[in-house]
Amino acid sequence: MRGRSASRHRTLTVAATAALALAWPVQADAAAPAAAPDRPAAAVAAGAARSTDVDYATWQRDVAAALAPARPYVEQRTANASGEKLAIVLDVDNTSLETDFHSFWEYPTPAVRPALDLARYADSRGVDVFFVTARPGILHGLTARNLRSAGYPVDGLYVRDLPDLFGEVAAYKTEKRAEIEAKGYRIIANIGNRPSDLAGGHAERVFKLPDYDGELS
Repeated sequence: MRGRSASRHRTLTVAATAALALAWPVQADAAAPAAAPDRPAAAVAAGAARSTDVDYATWQRDVAAALAPARPYVEQRTANASGEKLAIVLDVDNTSLETDFHSFWEYPTPAVRPALDLARYADSRGVDVFFVTARPGILHGLTARNLRSAGYPVDGLYVRDLPDLFGEVAAYKTEKRAEIEAKGYRIIANIGNRPSDLAGGHAERVFKLPDYDGELS
């Protein structure tokens, strides 16, 4: 029952966000990224129409614990990487952005702070930052602006075009990581919260954030 409820929430969220994308005025992607504001747990817990019953404070702690080894790993991996084109890959929903903890009309969606800190750190070490999401192609512009306004460096963003919407998410994401590698990159870390974000290889290490048995999208 939980999986069916979560799937319904994800469908409604994608549909509502697509409507927002059509209505939202186009803004310049080149705008300087704003500093990501801190979001007290109490403030988020009080928000209306969240897509999950997962406790926000618990989720924050679990995300921080899951990503704790990532920064020292990136530091070690980039220490002697002269001449290598390195990249990290992140999922978007509930990995990079707090999607299920905010109403769809709360735009821009705030960043997941530990993921943002990691992406910025990797960028400072010369690592390019890519995002591979199961969101449909209609949301590309909206998603890119959201990520940048939340403070993320964005070297590439992959969304699902129409043919990809009919295939398995894991296969689509694996294919996109292979495309990044085909550009000469070595993907040193792949970060996501769903098994489909991480299956299929094409990354030296994976970091799994909590999804609570599919409760989070």
